[in-house]
Amino acid sequence: MKKIIPFVLFILLLASCSPYTLVNSETYNNADLAAYKTFRIVTPADGHLPPGMESVTYYNIAAAIREQMLERGFTENASSPLLINIGLTVHKEIETEPAVPPGYMPYPGPYYNGLYPYFMYPRMNYWANYYANAQVITGIYKEGVLTMDFVNIQEKLPLYSASVATIVENGQARFRNLQGIAEAVQTLFSKFPVPLLPQYRKN
Repeated sequence: MKKIIPFVLFILLLASCSPYTLVNSETYNNADLAAYKTFRIVTPADGHLPPGMESVTYYNIAAAIREQMLERGFTENASSPLLINIGLTVHKEIETEPAVPPGYMPYPGPYYNGLYPYFMYPRMNYWANYYANAQVITGIYKEGVLTMDFVNIQEKLPLYSASVATIVENGQARFRNLQGIAEAVQTLFSKFPVPLLPQYRKN
């Protein structure tokens, strides 16, 4: 029975309208993201590209995130305290409960089936252990997970995090072409607390 449920969920996801599933969308520290007027996106100079992420993939993801932010009235500024960090992990299965025993957290932040997302700017530099309670969906055979964190980098204060998952095909996640990246990032922002400006909203 346990083997049937993941298979059914796998088929349901494949049959859904979008190949992308919003895994989580969570605001931390009662953050009012609308109070921030500027933002900046992590760059390779802030860390290392996640394994498997090519430079062109990073720039396409960053461009899609930038577009979403601009359409919400934010302005990009290299000195902004609001840093948008990017993480990427490809793995075989997602669990809904922590695999690390209570009280043991070598690296803060949520993880997926024992694997931490590979963030360009290490999460341990701004996430405290008490944020390690994020839960994610179950039953997907293979997924790629794209995560973004919003952090007040001056105060090292987590503000918001969202993740989107997609089925992996032939060992490759769908985060590798412009159309796939645009759709993934749209899903990533689907529950973002700051709405699109009126001129960008669909009727």
